[in-house]
Amino acid sequence: MNSSTHTSNSNTNNIVQTEQIDVKKLWDDALVTIELSISPANFKTWFKDTHIVSLEDGLVTLGVPSVFVRDWIADKFQSMILKALRDLTPHVRSIEYAVVQRSEKAKSETSRPQTVNAALPLEEYYISKSDNLNPKYIFDTFVVGPFNALAHTAAKTVGEKPGIAYNPLFIYGKTGHGKTHLIQAVGNYLKNHGKKVFYVTSERFTVDYFNSLQNGTANNFKDKYRQYDVLIMDDVQFLANKEKTQEELFHLFNALHDNNKQIIFSSDIHPALLSGLEERLRSRFAQGMIVDIPAPDMESRAAILRAKAAQNSLTLDEAVVEHLANTIEGNIRELEGALNTIMCQTQLTGRALSLDEVKQIIKNSTRPRKSLAVSDVVDKIARYYEVEPSSIYEKTRRKEIVKPRQLIMYILREDFQVSYPAIGQKLGGRDHTTVIHSCEKIKNELKDNNDLEEEVTQIRLLLK
Repeated sequence: MNSSTHTSNSNTNNIVQTEQIDVKKLWDDALVTIELSISPANFKTWFKDTHIVSLEDGLVTLGVPSVFVRDWIADKFQSMILKALRDLTPHVRSIEYAVVQRSEKAKSETSRPQTVNAALPLEEYYISKSDNLNPKYIFDTFVVGPFNALAHTAAKTVGEKPGIAYNPLFIYGKTGHGKTHLIQAVGNYLKNHGKKVFYVTSERFTVDYFNSLQNGTANNFKDKYRQYDVLIMDDVQFLANKEKTQEELFHLFNALHDNNKQIIFSSDIHPALLSGLEERLRSRFAQGMIVDIPAPDMESRAAILRAKAAQNSLTLDEAVVEHLANTIEGNIRELEGALNTIMCQTQLTGRALSLDEVKQIIKNSTRPRKSLAVSDVVDKIARYYEVEPSSIYEKTRRKEIVKPRQLIMYILREDFQVSYPAIGQKLGGRDHTTVIHSCEKIKNELKDNNDLEEEVTQIRLLLK
């Protein structure tokens, strides 16, 4: 990666960089983070020959090799770049992109590089650390259809009458049906109406609880979770057989409920079917409203495609919408994955794709066949990330190995329904809790990382 700070504009040589920050090192470090967050193909295509031209008064001027690359990076990777830089230095406030030619002829030119000002308010793009809510999950972007209308109505009612109507609200359904979007939409709505909201996965709650016991801060833990007006807990199925955590949640539930504070849960199955769950906790879940989000019907899939396309300023022919809705019968994430692929190809070609081209793109976009051996999954995913399959089984924490291994665990669990202990045993004798953590990490990242969604879609095509 060439991260030279040379520019065709001689005036930039006189810019005094904020506190003499080494911008070459800053960009090299940022690229490490970016490379781990997107596919190798995307990284090589869009970040080759990029470099920081200058850093002045919080404004980073990022040099890119062409107008096309500038527009694509500004549109698709803006928030990722800004976050990567801000994680390295608080001085960065915004980014401006400059088209800097790399040829000898261009180096001699003195004209001002073309720029696009891409300053963005960070609070509009990143998950808040204070409440874990993703600002993109709101009611306005939730597509309502016959399959989720009841859950949507219940969630809206809770937003209007928190702590009074449907307390707790329990939403269940398989992965990719929109549970997390909906429960976080309630959280964002109530947050905007002055309520103190906190979103947490059951796994994170468990980790926080046991850390508090080890550190002797159990009272602080209790005080922290009792201070909220609204508690949202995702994926409570992972509380199975965790007796101490269930007991703590039981007491927390009572404390919040007795004070008319709203509680919202989600799970992949109905609470009555959750194994390893104490009956007293299961009865608490049943006190309010339990509602299912099943798989979307064909008409709903079409509506989702139209809405998602409109949100991304993508025009889809109705014949394309109908074909996608009839062909992809899985969850909403699969629909979005296919749409992301089509959108990428549309922007690369600069024109709308024909129905035949779309058919060619998504002809293999069904779920992987179930007859694949674990070794086949490991081999294909490892080679997709250009690592040796044997390294997946090793006891190593090298970053280039960790991500493929976590994705392998996620695919084995989500697509092939392999048990957590079996996955751990097959992948080098790892503990099942490690597998759970890896699957949860990927699942959470998929909620707001479009590039990772695209990679998973491509991997599933390879496994077809």
